[in-house]
Amino acid sequence: MKTPYNKYLYLSFMALGLFQFFYLKNYLEAAASFGIGMAFDPFDTEQKWNDRPSWQKGVLIVTLLITFTSLILGFLKY
Repeated sequence: MKTPYNKYLYLSFMALGLFQFFYLKNYLEAAASFGIGMAFDPFDTEQKWNDRPSWQKGVLIVTLLITFTSLILGFLKY
């Protein structure tokens, strides 16, 4: 279900994750913020994955990689 707020929620969680990652150096909380942000797909959620443009797939895959990287760095830190 797409709401008009999905883009804003996605961007807000991405900004929070970047703040936690770079400023606070709390990688596990950053990974959580990035992961929660991915729940708010900023693109058309009614569109199937195969029908999406490549750049939308790229944005979501890069976000997923950043989430996993933050999670791994968080585990290595502790």
